[in-house]
Amino acid sequence: MSKLDQLIEEALRAEDRAILDATEEQGWFQLGLAQFRGKLGWVTWVVMVIQIILFALGTYCAIRFFGAADALGALRWGLPGAVLLLMALQMKLSLMPQIQADRILRELKRTQLMLAERHR
Repeated sequence: MSKLDQLIEEALRAEDRAILDATEEQGWFQLGLAQFRGKLGWVTWVVMVIQIILFALGTYCAIRFFGAADALGALRWGLPGAVLLLMALQMKLSLMPQIQADRILRELKRTQLMLAERHR
C-alpha cells in the first residue's frame, strides 16, 4: 500500500471506508471472477458456455485431424478444428475490454472519493 493510500484511509470516516473497500484494487483473478456478477453477468456466462462448446468441438476435430490417414481427411478435420479453437480463443478474449473498463471505473471512483474528502 502506498503512502497516498494510507493517508486516504486515515482521513476517511466510517461510512467512507465501505466505499474505499469497494474500490480497492483487485487482482487478476478477482477481476475475472467479478465479470460473472452484476447486471451484465449473464452475458459473461453465455460467452463462457459458448466458448467451452467451441473449445470442445475444436478439440474433437483436432483429435480426428491427428488420427486422419490421408491428406483429405486431415484437411476435413484440421481446418474446422483450427477455426473452432480460434473462435473459442476470440470469445474468451472478448471479455478483456470489460475487465479493463472495470479497472478504470474502480480507479475513477477512488479519485471521486479523494476529491470528495478534500472538499469536506
